[in-house]
Amino acid sequence: MKIRFKIRLIKNTFLFWLALACSTTVSCEAQVLPGAEDTAAYFPMLQNKKVGIVAHQSSLIAQQEQTIHLADVLIKNNIDLQKVFAPEHGFRGTADAGEKIENQVDTKTQLPIISLYGKNRKPTSKQLQEIEIMIFDLQDVGVRFFTYLSTLHYVMEACAENNIPLIVLDRPNPNTNYIDGPVLDLKNKSFVGMHPVPIVYGMTIGEYAKMINGENWLKNQLKCDLTVIPVQNFTHNTPYTLSVRPSPNLPNEKSIALYPSLCLLEPTEVSVGRGTSTQFQIYGHPDFPDTGFSFTPQSNFGSKNPKHKGQVCYGKDLTQVDKPDKVELKWLINAYSHFPEKESFFLKGFERIAGVSSLQTQLENGESEASIRSSWTAGLASFKKIRLKYLLYP
Repeated sequence: MKIRFKIRLIKNTFLFWLALACSTTVSCEAQVLPGAEDTAAYFPMLQNKKVGIVAHQSSLIAQQEQTIHLADVLIKNNIDLQKVFAPEHGFRGTADAGEKIENQVDTKTQLPIISLYGKNRKPTSKQLQEIEIMIFDLQDVGVRFFTYLSTLHYVMEACAENNIPLIVLDRPNPNTNYIDGPVLDLKNKSFVGMHPVPIVYGMTIGEYAKMINGENWLKNQLKCDLTVIPVQNFTHNTPYTLSVRPSPNLPNEKSIALYPSLCLLEPTEVSVGRGTSTQFQIYGHPDFPDTGFSFTPQSNFGSKNPKHKGQVCYGKDLTQVDKPDKVELKWLINAYSHFPEKESFFLKGFERIAGVSSLQTQLENGESEASIRSSWTAGLASFKKIRLKYLLYP
């Protein structure tokens, strides 16, 4: 009896501490591992090949209790890495939004860096001449106007034209748990929106790459020789916090969550906090009424010349709001309603960000949020059917 009691006591003590660990800071679920971590799946494909890589500051791998850039890992493992292709914000992620990136040499690796943001948004045949296989590893945030999707499109197209296989190392999407917003009308197609998808499309970048191929969105219906290395232990409802900001003005989890909604204010006269430490978590304007919250944009990392630089902006602090489960229109409607000169509220490019011409008209006509949302219903239903064909995760 004493022996049985001792075994039971040890078992109960173990279960107690296990339950305690699971209820505090230690996760008992399997760790989410981005595709880049599964080196055994794609390293063999790179052996004896001249390799190119599309990467930025979030292209990291956890190794021996530290995070190392994928480019450094490839070189360390004797992969013949030839060139780096850099998206918006550059290879190390220090450039402003919209800032033109020049070709350069990476000071750490001495690799040539080819800019894919500026005049050259698609790798040329000459730039790909030495490349036998390409890797794509960019951290996406699941929003249509995030330009990494357009970079993905052009890289796939260039690889298809030059018979170069492409490996997409998939990464979790922190906004993958919902689908919302107007579906882009192709007459508003641009580098901030190339495909007929809603603002938030609920897919990882690997799934999105499959959709580009499957829906024949590449020029001349080209097909890219595509391999997606999937994320492990991930579902579309798995919470995921990025360890590194995916772009200079998305500094934290809150900004990433609010970005799909607040970016609709970017092509207006309203500031969304660029030039502060709470980018995409606040909004305001010098002519808004003073309701007790204000901020003053100044030059800082990621925003050398922010909108309303040096001027006190009055508005709203959203740093404490819950993570949205839809594209919130109330902040856009609120900002428009409080703007004194309605005819100058919208700036050039609003239709490109919204994806449709109707949203500006609906706001100008004073339509309700419910009415605006109802106009998205048919497009969202159609897109969701397309999306289902390309999902890798439940």
